[in-house]
Amino acid sequence: MTVFETNRRLELRDRAAGLSQRYAGRPAQEILAEVIRTDFAGSIGLVSSFGADSAVLLHMVAEVDPYVPVIFLNTLKHFPETLAYRDDLVARLGLCNTQTITPRPASVQADDPDGSLYARNPDLCCHVRKTLPMMAALRPFSAWITGRKQGQADTRAEMALFETQDRWIKVNTLMGWGPDDVATYMQAHDLPPHPLKDQGFLSVGCAPCTRAVKPGEDARAGRWADSDKTECGIHFENGKMVRGGG
Repeated sequence: MTVFETNRRLELRDRAAGLSQRYAGRPAQEILAEVIRTDFAGSIGLVSSFGADSAVLLHMVAEVDPYVPVIFLNTLKHFPETLAYRDDLVARLGLCNTQTITPRPASVQADDPDGSLYARNPDLCCHVRKTLPMMAALRPFSAWITGRKQGQADTRAEMALFETQDRWIKVNTLMGWGPDDVATYMQAHDLPPHPLKDQGFLSVGCAPCTRAVKPGEDARAGRWADSDKTECGIHFENGKMVRGGG
């Protein structure tokens, strides 16, 4: 596929690179406060899976502004524990603008009428249940905050603090955080862990495609295990993984 680099795309990429340089080395809380209140005031949201480490960013955003949109994608394949965790954190943190989105019923009926698409074609399943509804939900925004981290998997090792994807800028506030940073923050703020984390689920996605992580594996090894698939597609642009902001 030929990708045409329009002036708009080049300008967006330059802006992301400039933001990465400006905020390099700044604490995550400070970066969030600035991008929410100044750089993208009124046009930024947090995309949260309410997964294993999600409480950290949710708490930070709630401290800055509890009315920042928090977008949760319910694929209709989540663990019950994830849905309960979402409800607990929303109430506990006082999040006032949580938006739960779902795939279009017509799309699910057309491509996954028996609910087994994940086993036959996991890429198409993610496209229908994740990518399409998420891209639609992000239309009102010019930027979105992610919880991705460089140490989660090899596919994420080269990410930048600010990245471009299509017409959005993505803010990877916690990109340099490791498990110890997450644990320290959660303990300091008395944040509850995801109910499945103690069972070895270090990255929690849809129930049919997630297993506990084995000793020595990276945090996302339990996602689409025993296959070549490593990402759902939300962080892809023109079929390629988004890796940097410049």
